[in-house]
Amino acid sequence: MSKKNTLLFLFTLLFSLTAMAQQKPVRFSVQQKLVSPTEVEVVFTAKIDQGWHVYSTNLPADGPTSATFHVDKADGVTPVGKLSTRGKELNVYDKTFEMKLRYFENSVSFVQRYKITAKTYNIKGYLEYGACNDEMCLPPMQVEFNFKGNGPASAPAATPAPANAETEKTPTAATDVAADGLSALTTMTADTTKKADVLPVDSAETTQQSNAQINSDVNLWQPVIKELSAFNSTKDSTNSSLWAIFFMGILGGFIALLTPCVWPIIPMTVSFFLKRAKDDRKKGIRDAVTYGLSIIVIYMALATLVTWAFGPQKLNELATNAPFNVFFFLLLVVFAFSFFGWFELRLPSSWGNAVDNKASATTGLLSIFLMAFTLSLVSFSCTAPVVGLLLVQAATSGDWVAPAVGMFGFALALALPFTFFALFPTLLKKAPKSGSWMNMIKVVLGFIELAFSLKFLSVADLAYGWHILDRETFLSIWIVLFGLMGLYLIGKLKFPHDDPEQKAMPVPAIMLGLCSLAFSVYMLPGLWGAPTKAVSAFAPPINTQDFNLAPQTVHADFTDYDEGMRAAAAAGKPVLVDFTGFGCVNCRKMEASVWTDSRVADKLKKDYVLISLYVDDKTPLKQPVEVKLPDGTSRTLRTIGDKWSYLEQTKFGYLAQPFYVPLDNAGKPLNGSFSFKEDVPAYLEFLDKGLDNYRAQQK
Repeated sequence: MSKKNTLLFLFTLLFSLTAMAQQKPVRFSVQQKLVSPTEVEVVFTAKIDQGWHVYSTNLPADGPTSATFHVDKADGVTPVGKLSTRGKELNVYDKTFEMKLRYFENSVSFVQRYKITAKTYNIKGYLEYGACNDEMCLPPMQVEFNFKGNGPASAPAATPAPANAETEKTPTAATDVAADGLSALTTMTADTTKKADVLPVDSAETTQQSNAQINSDVNLWQPVIKELSAFNSTKDSTNSSLWAIFFMGILGGFIALLTPCVWPIIPMTVSFFLKRAKDDRKKGIRDAVTYGLSIIVIYMALATLVTWAFGPQKLNELATNAPFNVFFFLLLVVFAFSFFGWFELRLPSSWGNAVDNKASATTGLLSIFLMAFTLSLVSFSCTAPVVGLLLVQAATSGDWVAPAVGMFGFALALALPFTFFALFPTLLKKAPKSGSWMNMIKVVLGFIELAFSLKFLSVADLAYGWHILDRETFLSIWIVLFGLMGLYLIGKLKFPHDDPEQKAMPVPAIMLGLCSLAFSVYMLPGLWGAPTKAVSAFAPPINTQDFNLAPQTVHADFTDYDEGMRAAAAAGKPVLVDFTGFGCVNCRKMEASVWTDSRVADKLKKDYVLISLYVDDKTPLKQPVEVKLPDGTSRTLRTIGDKWSYLEQTKFGYLAQPFYVPLDNAGKPLNGSFSFKEDVPAYLEFLDKGLDNYRAQQK
């Protein structure tokens, strides 16, 4: 991929992610419907994007945000019943909240009916709702309305009436935000202050209320969307992932060369090219290079077919899609068993013979391409498991160019020796002969494929909550697999198709066997809660483990943004802002699976000031605040949670939870953002980079 194309791809990826973060997955419309001369309905109709759901009414208090109807003004009407729903309601038990949750997908309508009691009426208020998908939750959102109308002529004149008992009463007047958009909001406090344990700082720092301090708070609220986008666009995770897949492809290609199906083909193919160029050395070189390029083209076409079949968006979804991960798990298990020799994956021999005969009867470049295609068909039974594992890993990386990059590495490694021996045929005599060592490589690959297959089963297990592959179960299976592989490599375990005359194992095999046994011993403490850093990216999160001798708990230092930023500046520490919610399922998952890791917990406690901002905090502000949103619309902030969701949207350009951003003492980002991803190594890298940038900034 050229530098220009790489930059174009990164820009497109960044634009797509930004658009996804800014789009509205739930779109509400509201209207009044006169059902009779004396009754009117306020109808909220929602269109919900695929993968998202909106929670129903009257959920338990300790659950996610329920749909609730709030009235600021109700003149000339009285409510008839409570807020009702229209749509297909799903009732699902959620293991995180330990309760049944009711929600709607695709579409839903919420309806509140009123009886008209006067000649004219006026209803003003809003619907509050919560929405989530598998990776994030929106803060409690509001749909405001203000309807007026005429009632029966025989009805009495309207008189002001209080909001009904089931709604949350708020003042009808709202304070406009100051001209700078921030001053009034940063000084607005709640009726009651909710604060976590705080860091010890000088009281003078925390009580100063001068104009200079207020201006400092205003600066802390200034948008940093461009700065955050710059960090996100310069993340090297995409490039490093592509390089990892490329080198994984090269390794897979060299491994495939050592299998019994591929290595014996080398003399046959070299002989084919020597016959074609007995008297023309230049033609022989051209044909050899063409043959190598043909192998690359064939495998690159396979990668292109995978990308075309799934599409870029589907490749991104594969990483967390349970059915696809179950399919990949079964696919890798089949490949592993074929390497163990229980059966052989083989294409019909007539296919290979037909292509081979066509190559012999054809001249020119087409015959060379057909010879390369013959190699692909004949070697299918040995290369398919390697190619399958590579394509699975590339497809589930969430990068649409990954399959092509992986296959390029694989084909390059596979084509090099064929091209090399065609260029220098005399060196073929020095090449090692095929033998029992090839079968040993197949068996070892079988163990590795079987181990990696569990990663994909783990994704599906976590998605459906089966709990058939919790962390201790996963580690137990890996300990057994790598232990058996070690015993096989040192000669203590035999398979039926192994060479019975082989008495002693080669020294390299014994050394690898000892490494495999040592790896099994290394994973043993993980059964009691040890982090086992080397496998943390593959094993299920620590919260799935029932027995953990060293659980870690992390609590926020502050739950107020401005107060936490002042304390961090006084303490000389960077800040990690955690936009969360009491009813955010995936926030709890991150806290249980990532924050419980001892390394993560240590950094959050010692190196950062953690500020957790709950976007669904219902503590009312002293006075509602009318604000302008980036899209030009207005919104009334009534609660502390509204204040924090407004901060997230205007300062960082994001509106979902969980959402983590490291900041310096001026409120500027130190690194890109991090959202829902149960990946301890990635989260540690995210924290380390922010900390390194802060220390460099201080110097």
